[in-house]
Amino acid sequence: MALHRVVVLALTGLLPFELGIPHRIFGRAKGPAGEPLYEILTCALAAGPVRTDADFAVQVEHGPELLATADTVVVPASYELGPVYEEGRLSGELAAALAHIRPGTRLVSICTGGYVLAAAGFLDGRPATTHWFHAEHFQRLFPSVRVDADVLYTDDGDVLTSAGVAAGIDLCLHIVRRDHGAAVANDVARRTVVPPHRDGGQAQFVERPVPQPQLASTAAARAWVLDRLHEPVRLVDLARQEAMSVRTFTRRFREEAGISPGEWIVGQRVERARRLLERTDLPMEQVARETGFGTAQSLRKHVQAALGVSPTAYRRTFRAAGADTGAEAGGDVGGDSGREARGSGNLPSPDGPSVDAGSGH
Repeated sequence: MALHRVVVLALTGLLPFELGIPHRIFGRAKGPAGEPLYEILTCALAAGPVRTDADFAVQVEHGPELLATADTVVVPASYELGPVYEEGRLSGELAAALAHIRPGTRLVSICTGGYVLAAAGFLDGRPATTHWFHAEHFQRLFPSVRVDADVLYTDDGDVLTSAGVAAGIDLCLHIVRRDHGAAVANDVARRTVVPPHRDGGQAQFVERPVPQPQLASTAAARAWVLDRLHEPVRLVDLARQEAMSVRTFTRRFREEAGISPGEWIVGQRVERARRLLERTDLPMEQVARETGFGTAQSLRKHVQAALGVSPTAYRRTFRAAGADTGAEAGGDVGGDSGREARGSGNLPSPDGPSVDAGSGH
């Protein structure tokens, strides 16, 4: 079978680090026999040297016609986008290059590469992100784009965008995980010496006053709860691990992780559910208990909200060929496919009662 071809578009003024991210991440993705899963090639608006924002240029062997052969196109950041950044429009040369892209090709941007996708109209009406520093300008320039400056990346199916610099690693790992499962993505992450999944969003990186030194980190509480994801977890118990009040802990946690404690716990439970769905034949009711969701209905609700597919569909996609998934006790519960409201099932506000996060009880 032909390899999935990833074509990276190198633009003048590009950041060398970001240009290398797709080659590093996709290039390290291997199948069961060690076979490569992607072919990664680079093109430019014209074959030849492309100036970077550093003191060297890169020699690119392919011109824009290579885009017509891509299954996935990646546009890394550039600091010299000209009318794209200043006016929200493509130059004639760039428009001609992007015209080579076939309908249905997956489109990916890293950092300010999102400006190129937006100027070409690929992000109209879609969620997208970019570096938090540029997010307000990006939204003003492209009002039809649903900009989310709080996340590390967005996934809208065939169009994906990432925040600044290292968030491109997060997005490419996410794509590998989506294409081939967590085990492959985790192996790439280990080889690259990066976490397979980072918690929180850009909020943790936005410039803000330095927190008071006497306020302790919430890392101990997070480590504590990871050993108890299958149990009911109360907000007051988390705060107790850091010797904080519930209000202080909740505020401090959001400052550090970019999300609420409840959202973080649900995310960790979903990640554990993914591993169990990929690597075991446990019935859905047992997966729900092992991950703290309590019931198959609650498991389905949260997996569907986080991954866009049901637990059964996810297992069918990522379990090894021939794995028996037909005898799942409990199965998927119908009538609960709608996306949950943000925060549903999470730990309550400090003023509310202390209940389990995401158990459905």
